[in-house]
Formats: sequence, structure tokens, C-alpha cells
Amino acid sequence: MSEAEPVPASAPEAAAAAVLEALNATDSNGTEALNVTAKFVATAEGTALAYGSLVFMALLPIFFGALRSVTCSKSKELGENDCHSGFRNAADMPETITSRDAARFPIIASCTLFGLYLFFKVFSQEYINLLLSVYFFALGVLAMSHTMSPLMSRIFPDSFPNKQFQLLFTQGSGESKEEIVNYEFDTKNLVCLVISSVVGVWYLLKKHWIANNLFGLAFALNGVELLHLNNVSTGCILLGGLFVYDVFWVFGTNVMVTVARSFEAPIKLVFPQDLLEKGLDASNFAMLGLGDIVIPGIFIALLLRFDVSLKKNSRTYFYSSFLAYIFGLGLTIFVMHTFKHAQPALLYLVPACIGFPVLVALLKGELTEMFRYEETPPEEEGAKEESSESEKKDQ
Repeated sequence: MSEAEPVPASAPEAAAAAVLEALNATDSNGTEALNVTAKFVATAEGTALAYGSLVFMALLPIFFGALRSVTCSKSKELGENDCHSGFRNAADMPETITSRDAARFPIIASCTLFGLYLFFKVFSQEYINLLLSVYFFALGVLAMSHTMSPLMSRIFPDSFPNKQFQLLFTQGSGESKEEIVNYEFDTKNLVCLVISSVVGVWYLLKKHWIANNLFGLAFALNGVELLHLNNVSTGCILLGGLFVYDVFWVFGTNVMVTVARSFEAPIKLVFPQDLLEKGLDASNFAMLGLGDIVIPGIFIALLLRFDVSLKKNSRTYFYSSFLAYIFGLGLTIFVMHTFKHAQPALLYLVPACIGFPVLVALLKGELTEMFRYEETPPEEEGAKEESSESEKKDQ
């Protein structure tokens, strides 16, 4: 899927490149094959700073996204509809991934990846990336607003005049009237939206790596928070399928690397290896795709919710999987630099993130309980509630 990919100073288009479905392949030697004129050799300090920063940034959305997913899960059970966001609507509720969804995802991702590969071969890369920039600008502003909302609620004092607003679009009239959009928000959310829009304009105009990372972190945190696996078996199916997907498209073909070098969007985290030499104007980046954060992250978040369900005041499975992620990502970087070759991160992250918690469960005698834990999708919960209400009326 994606690793840390060094990008040369003379190829700014490669610096902005990211792999489809937030999965990139990595180059390990600090230079791009496309750049044969001016190769930059990163210093040991610069390389350590870049990769250490990427690991740290990757841990932030996993840790805080997992914590917020617990609140989302509780809100779902109580029938509430906010999940830390002031924009109260159905889109803010967690999306439950079933085993069927997990089994189909690698196939859909492969078709999308290959479709993008053909698209870049046929059409102009410039116009495609222009459309993608506008699309991700809108998504990034909304994602960042959602991420900032809880922080703004704490920053603003209680005396702040916080007015409530509603944006409502309907179709039809009378009894046939149907809601198309129904957003409820307040003044604090508008402040979040303005700040996010400023970052978005900065990204559109400059494609600066800090603006890219702000959007990337927002995307990753929202993914971990709002994408919920319904059980551990589903998580194993999803991670296992994407393990094969990642290895095949990185080692078996040049499709993923080609798309990565052409695809410009904030679906990766970047950090310059020449920051110590050039400051904020540095241009030789190490990269980490969001897929290598979100995919293991939603599994780690599931294990945290399982910890909560045990009601034992411990977070054994969350911390074991969190440490496993750190180990797997560190191993990815180590192998990449040892063999000087692109590495699919899920090749190392999947065995670690699944193996460590399963081993802990075996030692604690809770393996069966772990695999029996299940979260009910919101639509099924709604159907159950309607069924129970109708039964009460019949009685």
C-alpha cells in the first residue's frame, strides 16, 4: 500500500503524488528514478527527523480517532446524531463495515486503481488533477471542520453568543415532501468552517506540505472515527484482503507507482528530509499514505470499543494493537532502507496488528469472546426498535 516515499527537489509533481485509495508505494534511497540530473542525498539527521515525524503524525489520528469512535458508538446506541460534530446529520453517524463489504473492498479498490491508471494514460494529467484539487478542497474543508469542532467548543467561553442555524433542502410538497439536505450547525461551526477554508485556499494555491498534512490528518482522523468494523472477523477479512491487494499492486505491477506519481491530492502525510537545510521551503519529502493509517486504525479502534465492552477498566487490546502498529511501521521503514526498494506497508502492519492482539487474547483466554463481539449497524438497530415498538402496541 503506502510507505514513506522520498521525493526529489527537482520533481515537485512527485512530491504531491499519492496512491489511489490512500495507498502509496515507497522509494527508500532518498532519490527518484525519474530524476537523473540532481539527486539529493538526505543526511542521517534529516532522514531520522522525517521518518520519526511521519510515525508520530500517523499515531495521532489513530489514537484520537479511536477515542472519538467510542463516543460515536455510544451516541449511536443512544440514538443521538452528533459524533463530536456540530453539523448534525446522517453523514456524521458512523458507517458500519460488514464482512460482505470487507470482502468486496479489495476488488473495488483494484478496479478503481486500474481505472485511474487508464484515465491518466488517456487524458491530460493537468486537468484531472485540477478536478481532484477542487474535489478534495471541498472534502478537506468539511473534514477539518468536523475535526476542529470539539476543540472549538472547549475554547469558546460559555458567554460566547452561539446562535443555531439550519440548512434545509426539500423535494416535493405536502405529504410527498422529502428531505434532501438537513444540516444543523451553530456559530462555532461557522468559525471552524472559515479556518478550514483558509487552509483549503492555501493548499489550492501553494500545495504547501503543511496544508497537505492538515487535510491529511483530518481525513485520517475522520476515517478512524466514522468507519466502524462490525466485528473482529470482518476486520481480519478486510486487512487480509488489502494485504494481498497491496503486495500485488506494489510488487506485481507498475500501476500503483504510476498512479502515485500522477495523483495530486492530500491523501498522504509528507515531511521534508531537507528541513534542516532549507527550512519550511524544503522540497525533498518522505511520504506515508493515509491508507496505511486508516485501514489498521479502524481495526485498532474496534479493539478499543471491545475493551470498553468488557467493562474491566483496562485497554489491553487497544494498547497491544497500538504498539503493534508502531512495531509494524518501524519494521517497514527498516526493511525499506535495508533493501533500498519500495515496500507495501500492509505487508508488515497487517500481521502485527492482527497477531499481537490475538496472542494477548490467547494468553488471557478471551479469544472466543473477542471474535464473538459484534456491533450492530444503525439501520439494523432502527429496525429492531421499530419491531419492538410494534410488538408493544400489539400487546
